[in-house]
Amino acid sequence: MASKITPHLISLAYDAALKSFWRKNALKKFLKECHIADSHISSWEKESKRDFLDRTFNSLQRSDKGKAVIYQLAISLAEQTSFPDLLNWEDSTKKLADAKLSINELKKYLAQQSEVIKSEREIEAAKTRAQEEKIKIQRALTDKSKLDERLNLLHPAIGTQKGGYEFQEWFFDLLDFAEITNRRPYTSNGRQIDGSLTLEGTTYLIELKFTSSQSSSTDIDSLKAKVDSKADNTMGIMLSISGYSSVAINEASGRKTPLLLLDAAHIYLYLVGSMSFDEILMRIRRHASQTGESYLAANKFSG
Repeated sequence: MASKITPHLISLAYDAALKSFWRKNALKKFLKECHIADSHISSWEKESKRDFLDRTFNSLQRSDKGKAVIYQLAISLAEQTSFPDLLNWEDSTKKLADAKLSINELKKYLAQQSEVIKSEREIEAAKTRAQEEKIKIQRALTDKSKLDERLNLLHPAIGTQKGGYEFQEWFFDLLDFAEITNRRPYTSNGRQIDGSLTLEGTTYLIELKFTSSQSSSTDIDSLKAKVDSKADNTMGIMLSISGYSSVAINEASGRKTPLLLLDAAHIYLYLVGSMSFDEILMRIRRHASQTGESYLAANKFSG
């Protein structure tokens, strides 16, 4: 079985595992059923789901026995006909669609490979390619560099309606990659909400501004009105790609401000830096709690 392992199969199995299970316990149960060692599963504590799968797949690739486990994982994933762990989420429709697409790609590849017998030379070539493509295998369909590339490609469309919609899609892909619970755009009481995210027990309404000009106090007032109409523990996050006027920042700030303001520099701090996205949000949240200021420039995080 190990002879059928190729870099592409590893990538497909990784992606299928990532998208078929959203909760940690559900993924743990599946891995245990596929004979992943209890000692390895119990070592999963504070890692994200993505990081744990990276470590698991890297470890399994080191031996023929591990490669056989990867093959069995792939077979078990391909046999799935339902995805109970993806039900009852606000975006279950998207989660299910993504999982089914990933499983179908895995099934198709397994069918193509079922009759193929690999020679020893082909096995060695596959091992070499697996080492060279390690990063691609680890991150499957998307990673930070691809998010960075996509954002750079969007810049010429700043200020256009099409660009705004594409930036919206990009931002929620970022939240999915960062494994932050989120809800994509929806309408509430006749108001269009760009979406929301939940972090450490607080839900934040999201307002995205992909405009060539700075966001103004009018934009701040609009988000405040949306937040004020929701439950007490609701706050707001505005991401303005071109930043804010000084008047807008003053309008957003103040005693018990419910708003956090982000700009392009915060996004690039995540894409090219070592801070996780939730750490960036919590750094601004702490600053707002300590000072009443909704905005903290990325270059002042260490101050």
